[in-house]
Amino acid sequence: MKNKLSSSTIDESYKESGSVEELYDKIHNCKECPLGETRTKFVFGTGNPNADAMLIGEAPGADEDKQGEPFVGRAGKLLTDILTAIQFKREDVFIANILKCRPPNNRDPLPEETDTCFPYLDKQIELIKPKIILCLGRVAANGLLNKKMTLGEWRKDEHEYKGIKVIVTYHPAALLRNPNWKRGCWEDVKIFRKYYDELTK
Repeated sequence: MKNKLSSSTIDESYKESGSVEELYDKIHNCKECPLGETRTKFVFGTGNPNADAMLIGEAPGADEDKQGEPFVGRAGKLLTDILTAIQFKREDVFIANILKCRPPNNRDPLPEETDTCFPYLDKQIELIKPKIILCLGRVAANGLLNKKMTLGEWRKDEHEYKGIKVIVTYHPAALLRNPNWKRGCWEDVKIFRKYYDELTK
């Protein structure tokens, strides 16, 4: 059950936003959960607002919190390299997270934080209208698809969110800690690219 957002720090009319820019203007001061008080920057997302492909991570880390953009630092560089390997530039896609604010010590998002923040991501997806989504990591998949499974279980199959194809792979930070997982990630992103090409013919 999603929390009903109060109108104290956001413009409730965000639900009627007609563009990604308008959505940002209406929600970037959000303090509807405690993370809004502890963040440095609200990390809305970045990239092409008309992208056919979206990438979704779990939440900003320390570098993202400082810079206000998702996937910067070492994990961000690796993500850029992964995209390059399948003939994408970062500006070709839209990159966002389940949470817009950093959880302390990079812990997993709490259910109430996800419930509060998820409607913003849902609205981003509605406005961008991607044809395919790549979820980066178990937490992102659990949050988007509203089901708890292991990463191995998520990676075994293709999924759908409101009729949009979803592929799940490793979070780049996990690949930095476990380079032996890169081969599996490579297989996943090749599938992602194949479906992207089919869906955008």
